[in-house]
Amino acid sequence: MEKMVRQALLYDFYGELLTEHQKSIYADIVLNDLSYSEVARDEGISRQGVYDLVKRCDRILEEYESKLLLVEKFLDTKERVSRIHELATELTAMTDRKELADKIQEIEQISKDIYESY
Repeated sequence: MEKMVRQALLYDFYGELLTEHQKSIYADIVLNDLSYSEVARDEGISRQGVYDLVKRCDRILEEYESKLLLVEKFLDTKERVSRIHELATELTAMTDRKELADKIQEIEQISKDIYESY
């Protein structure tokens, strides 16, 4: 997964656990795509200070993910729901009763797996 996308997902899930100062700077770098120099100027700190804070936040957010796995579960569920959508689309074109029953059974199993994983 692209680094910026992963950072944004981690921030979406765990950003509220950062301090206000960390959230502000991290959001400017990751979500608002500002440069380290721009943020440093706006915050009145060094570029190195901004860089260090972002790296620290990356570590903090990755630690939360390693313990809670919310992003991993979200991406897995998103993939499964996408598969359900594909199967449902395929169902509309089917006439063979056996194939139809197999697709319905697969949809039921995927949805059951999603339900039971939470």
